[in-house]
This record gives sequence, C-alpha cells and structure tokens, in this order.
Amino acid sequence: MSTDIITEQSIRSREVSGGKKKILIFSMGYYPHHIGGAEVAIKEITDRLSPEEYEFHLVCNRYDLTLPKVEQVGNVLVHRIGLATVSPTMADLRKMPLHLNKLLYQFRAFKKAKKLHKKYSYDGIWAMMAHSCGVPAGKFKAAFPEVAYVLTLQEGDPPEHIEKKMRMFGKAFDHAFTTADTIQVISNFLGNWAKQKGFTGEPVLIPNAVNTSHFAQSYTQAELAAAKDELGKKEGDVFLVTTSRLVYKNGIDDVVRALSQLPKNVHFVVYGTGPDEGMLQELIQELSLEDRVHMLGHVDHKDMPKYLKACDIFIRPSRSEGMGNSFVEAMAAELPVIATQEGGIADFLFDQKRNPNKVATGWAVSANHPDDIVVAVQDIIDHPDRAHAVVAHAKEMVLQKYDWDIIAEDMQQKVFDPLWS
Repeated sequence: MSTDIITEQSIRSREVSGGKKKILIFSMGYYPHHIGGAEVAIKEITDRLSPEEYEFHLVCNRYDLTLPKVEQVGNVLVHRIGLATVSPTMADLRKMPLHLNKLLYQFRAFKKAKKLHKKYSYDGIWAMMAHSCGVPAGKFKAAFPEVAYVLTLQEGDPPEHIEKKMRMFGKAFDHAFTTADTIQVISNFLGNWAKQKGFTGEPVLIPNAVNTSHFAQSYTQAELAAAKDELGKKEGDVFLVTTSRLVYKNGIDDVVRALSQLPKNVHFVVYGTGPDEGMLQELIQELSLEDRVHMLGHVDHKDMPKYLKACDIFIRPSRSEGMGNSFVEAMAAELPVIATQEGGIADFLFDQKRNPNKVATGWAVSANHPDDIVVAVQDIIDHPDRAHAVVAHAKEMVLQKYDWDIIAEDMQQKVFDPLWS
C-alpha cells in the first residue's frame, strides 16, 4: 500500500472523534519548496490549531515531479496538481511550461476541490490571496453555498495591477470577494480594497507575524565578527541591508541611487533574487558602485537573523506593499528600519515627523525619492541614541503584536470559530 493512501486513511480514521471542522485551503504553492509569505502564514497558523478541532487539506500546484501528489505536511494534507518538472528552481516557475500553472490553477483547482469534497465533505474553504485562489474558491462557493468560505488578502502588488491581470476572468474575480462569508486582511489598506471590490461585511484585520524568537536571538561576538568578515565589512563601515524579491515594487533601485549620494563607508547588502537583477546590475555599474553594493542572492531563513545583525540599517522603499514581513523581522532583529508608508506598512512603521502622535518605530521615506533615503540614513548615523530608542520601541511592538502564537489564536477566535457558532 502506498504512503499516500496510508496518509489519507489515517486522516479519515480520525473522523470518528466527531465535532472537528474540515477546511480545504486553496494556495498556489506549498511546502517544502517554492514558498513565500502566504505559504508561511498557512503553515504557522495551521501548525498551532488543534487537530482535534480542525482538519486542514490543501490544493496547490505540484511544480516538482519529485514531490508526491498527496502528502501530510504538518497539520495539512496536501493535494498537488498541475504541470511539473524535476527539481525546478524559482526562476523555472516563471518559464514555460510551469508558468502555465498560474492560469491552469484557476480551473484545475476547482475541479480537484469538487472531487475532494465528494470524498471528505468539507465544512469550509480558505482561499489564500484573491488573485491566486479567489476564482476557484468563488466557483466552489457557488457550487456548494452551504460550505463556509474565508478569503485572506495578502497581496503585495498594487490592487489596480492585480485587477488588470485578473480582468480576463471577468465577474469570476469579483465573486471571489462578494461570495466570501469572511474576508481576513493583513492590513487596513487591503481591508479597504475588499470593500471596494464589493464585500459588504467588515474585513477582519489580522496581520502576518514572524518567528520573533528566531529573529530576536542573540549571537556571540565571534559569530557576528565572522559574518561581518564574510560580508567584507570593515571598522567604521555602515551596511544597509534588504531582504527582497528583486522586483520594481520593492524600490531597490532607489536605494542604489541614494547610495551614490552617501559617504563611501556606506554599503548596501542585497539578499534576494528576481527579474530586476540584470537592471540593478546595470545601474550599479552606471553609478560605479560595484565595490559598495553586494548582491548576495538567496540566504537561508535559518541564517538570516545573523546576517541582519551583522549589518546596521534595514531598508526597503517599497512602491506598494500588502504588509511586508521583512520589515517586522528586521525590527525583531533590532535594526533601524527605513521604509515607505505605502499600503500596509503604514500600520506599523511610524515616523517621528510624519506621525507625531505615535511612538516612532522607524524612518519613513516617500516612494521614488532617493533623496529621502539619504536624509534618513544620515539621521540614523548622526543620532545613535535616538535610533536606539526607536529600535527598542519597534521591537517591543513586534513582540506584543506580531508573534505567530497571537496571530493563530486570533485566526481561530475571530475567523474560523465564528463561522460555525
């Protein structure tokens, strides 16, 4: 008997306990590969909810032929569909044939969900992001109106950009919003979008979180010195750092432009990959910053806190942002944070001058304004005591509001439990 069959039978055998709710999650991808903030949120939340109360299944693209079609991952039984090749990279997902999965998922996920529902009789469905999963979820809700439907908005791209991409699906995309029983959003910005798209209820604001203990962990002086040596950091250097997809919305080009106006001891470390890498390399060469901008590609999540702490200032001047976990992670790691207040960032990054009625948690700059970045960096360098106070306030806020234990409890009490109360 195959492992997949054993896994499904073990799940079904637990149904005799009665009372637990079965929820099918729609997500474009899932563990162990090709994951982002949305997939992390699913796993962190489902891992913390009792399997005696909730049973989670998930339909996602397979992508990788080495992965089984059905697999238990934490508290989620994963059902994989779609086109797949052997051990594809993230870049391969943006190429043919795997790029077709984004389109095909809108149809295949609904078909798979209907088949699974016949077998498992789900009590609810949970769509992770409207532009990825709202169409199949809305279709499922129309076919099975008695099944509760939760939509989570985690989008980072501008709503107008998303709506343009989804125009081909017509009213089916609108129905992702209007047929939802509950819409959970990670920022007030996305809550407003839900209302603009026709949701008549009140969106439930529950932000994403970070593994605060992981990013707040301490390292020995020797460990940090080794990390600084690895980065080529010398005494007196100031290292800006970002962890970002290299895409236009994240504004990495503005940091490069600002760097040319900052003292030569200021460097910029970039962790991440993406389609803008070539453009950024050309810009770096054009401004003769090859010795001061360090494009270091992907960094493993387990090592990220160490490399953050080896640097001095976190920066990402986003042109749009649903929320932005990276900012919160940097705050937990006790770095000063420079960011715009676009989208969901405005919910947690408060600037002394722009938000005089709030306790400052960072330095706000305007999108597309490298000069603002120069001023913010220089302010942090010139006023270390004030910077230290802002960093302390930011970390305190993160520990109080952005821990996964808190978020998971809120998801149960404010989103899932009310559906059947």
